[in-house]
Amino acid sequence: MEAEIRREPTGFARNWWLFLITGVAWLLIGVLVLRFNITSVATVGVLLGVMFLGAAVNEFLASTTVAGGWKFVHIALGVLFVLGSLWGFVRPVDTTFALASVLGFLLVLMGSMHVIGAILSKELNPLWWLGLTVGILEILLAMWVSQQYYGARIALILVWVGFMAIFRGIGEIVMAFELHHASRTTMSASA
Repeated sequence: MEAEIRREPTGFARNWWLFLITGVAWLLIGVLVLRFNITSVATVGVLLGVMFLGAAVNEFLASTTVAGGWKFVHIALGVLFVLGSLWGFVRPVDTTFALASVLGFLLVLMGSMHVIGAILSKELNPLWWLGLTVGILEILLAMWVSQQYYGARIALILVWVGFMAIFRGIGEIVMAFELHHASRTTMSASA
């Protein structure tokens, strides 16, 4: 039995443009975060909380577009992002420092999911290489975020938040066009 990701043209697949809008929003957040002043550690913690909450919503939405075990993976990631969001809102200063290793772990999970999903959808998705590229960049960013020897840790977290938002935006835009392609393919097959 061959494992594959299948985007179902139901629910949010018909509204593929929602993922396009969230992708553009993530890109704008990334640009804004990269322009932030590094003196406000609490602001960074709150931004991480907001970012995790947005990522949780996106994962829950993405779970409605896949079948099989991938639905559980998206839901589990969404729950992890909700927990990270709560920590960011309750303890923003500690969040900036304490979540660096957790952020690296979540990036490894997300990057691995993107790499595996891209490889499995290679036959069905002409844009599979974009998901592969995003996954590899997320894994490389995870290694960078998890390192312990960087003196300006706050600046590193700011850069991480900015790049994470940008990568998430690219991933959402790729998903929007995957869903649009699946929707058009299904409509032309049923016609």
